[in-house]
Amino acid sequence: MGHGETMTDRRPRSATLEAATRHGQEAGRTGSSALPAPHGGQLVERLAGPDEARALRWEAGERPGLTLSPRELSDVELLGVGAISPLAGFMGEADYRSVLAAKRLANGLPWTLPVTLAPPVAPVGFAPGDLVPLRDGAGRLVAVLRLAEIFRVDPEEEARLVFGTQSREHPGVAQLLAGGTVRLGGEVDVLEPPPADPLRLSPRQTRAAFAARGWKTVVAFQTRNPVHRAHEYLQKIALEQVDGLLLHPLVGATKGDDVPVEVRLRCYQVLLDKYYPKDRVLLATFPAAMRYAGPREAVWHAILRRNYGCSHFIVGRDHAGVGGFYGSYAAQQVFDEFDPAELGIVPMRFENSFYCRACASMASTRTCPHPEADHVALSGKRVREMLRAGEAPPPEFSRPEVAQILVEAYRGRAQGAA
Repeated sequence: MGHGETMTDRRPRSATLEAATRHGQEAGRTGSSALPAPHGGQLVERLAGPDEARALRWEAGERPGLTLSPRELSDVELLGVGAISPLAGFMGEADYRSVLAAKRLANGLPWTLPVTLAPPVAPVGFAPGDLVPLRDGAGRLVAVLRLAEIFRVDPEEEARLVFGTQSREHPGVAQLLAGGTVRLGGEVDVLEPPPADPLRLSPRQTRAAFAARGWKTVVAFQTRNPVHRAHEYLQKIALEQVDGLLLHPLVGATKGDDVPVEVRLRCYQVLLDKYYPKDRVLLATFPAAMRYAGPREAVWHAILRRNYGCSHFIVGRDHAGVGGFYGSYAAQQVFDEFDPAELGIVPMRFENSFYCRACASMASTRTCPHPEADHVALSGKRVREMLRAGEAPPPEFSRPEVAQILVEAYRGRAQGAA
């Protein structure tokens, strides 16, 4: 489906992803015809209506089910709102193996990360055709899986192909190898709507917000950290070229040493209130969990932002990376493996940015002639060390208002642990 086609409210009940992509219409008339169509042509929303959810709860009854991991809970929420369209559930074997080998679904559509249901031990008593209850850690029924197939995987091979390493020092690999070797595939019906939160906007809602603002081109910025001056620099360069910015921080599970979500959101809000044009930026949260899969996750993040209605996506240095597992610009280079038209979203690639004391301005390696000694650039690890010591990052690195929020948050954390 191209730009300009409409959306329909019908939730697809087809058994295959191919059928979902053939419908060629988005779900619901919620946005400007100039916004990109969802990936595969249709916004596939799996959130059950009240009557359907009631019937499914009754049908699930006391059946044995599965407890979802934090990542799987995030994936279920993404399925419910259509953020991982065209997927209608957890992948079956054909899509899983195609994604690992070719970075595409079995029908040829670009897709770079497996989205699978991985019980920690081999399930007993489940068979294709079963309705499998899916619960959170508190035992609450959040969704049901219409089990289509059960298949085995090789986690070591998945680690090598998806993460580019089998080292358990990599947090994504460690989580993968700690799990089992069985995967369950099938469509998912989500019974619980997302938490009530004005920032937790679905793709349907962001598309409506863009249309209401008259935006035809929108750039998304993915972050799991507070926005610092280099991020701000990239965002504002991008804003010179498009109608609006979606600041879309990830709020699903991350590493334990990442800045807590509530602290990050306070940082974003004070920054937007003081330093950005209010009519050109929308802040909304992205409920995905981090995989730390580097290049593959960069493409996946871009595809999902297309579903939210974005036309462009900022890809900076070491997007979705961790430690030293990926090259600085590997996450940009991976986009060259795809025809831009089939991705349907434009990657905006930026060099490493910093404040240069000699230039007395923000700059990048493409624009600054001065040595690194003149550059103010801090690693995330170094910033966390400074905050734990009660020291604010310098104003050339972080806006003072943001630094103050972070210092107070870390001071409160230290006092709480004392």
